[in-house]
Amino acid sequence: MAVKKYKPVTPGTRGMTGYTFEEITKSTPERSLLLPLRKSGGRNGYGRVTVRHRGGGHRRFIRIVDFKRDKRDIPAKVAAIEYDPNRTARLALLFYVDGEKRYIVAPTDLKVGDTVMSGAGAEIRSGNALPISNIPVGTLIHNIEVRDGRGGQLVRSAGGAAQLLAKEGDFAQVRMPSGEVRLIRQTCYATIGQVGNLDHGNIKLGKAGRKRHKGIRPTVRGSAMTPRDHPHGGGEGRQPIGLPGPKSPWGKPTLGYKTRRNKKTDQYIVRRRSKTNR
Repeated sequence: MAVKKYKPVTPGTRGMTGYTFEEITKSTPERSLLLPLRKSGGRNGYGRVTVRHRGGGHRRFIRIVDFKRDKRDIPAKVAAIEYDPNRTARLALLFYVDGEKRYIVAPTDLKVGDTVMSGAGAEIRSGNALPISNIPVGTLIHNIEVRDGRGGQLVRSAGGAAQLLAKEGDFAQVRMPSGEVRLIRQTCYATIGQVGNLDHGNIKLGKAGRKRHKGIRPTVRGSAMTPRDHPHGGGEGRQPIGLPGPKSPWGKPTLGYKTRRNKKTDQYIVRRRSKTNR
């Protein structure tokens, strides 16, 4: 897929890029696979802002995507490649031979008219879903389950691909897009291939309005606030942070301070990600 460049007719279009949508074959979604999306604006049940920088944006509908791929050993034909406003990847609309319709995340080389299948006996071909135990070592995979039967949770965004490195006992070693090597049970399902829409990372929004269309509100610097609103605020003119370290609006250390600790999943991580692979 190519990236479209805009002429600098206005200051906003200077440096702006967008999609050509040449791989999209259908402009309207499948009505039976839609749900309404109610916006919260980052507010909870009391009406208080609990998540900042959310609000506005274009109205959307949720597409019901089949991450479980639990329709086993029944072939399906790719009817269309569609746009989904709720994710960076494209969706493939599948028509199963028994008449059911489902969406899946579209891999790179999946085209209209191709046949895909899910099950232990499926071919090693892009778009097919198999248990990791049946996938050859070295294969690129995406939409990986963490617990079998729960549905794919890892490597689902545009251009994502993990690599199956080794199999040992009940587990397989998988290299994630971040460079992290992780253990995943061989009974878990994964889909063959790389997620499509590889040019997503090359898109430059170009102006604030395109960010607002996505439902993302502005981020105000702490140093531009008052001391009441932020630990970095206040003072005449521009002032340094002036603390032992940077703080969040709620007084907690930030900017590089490690806040994540999950002892349960540490045992499944063989090698941590490195900064060079990000």
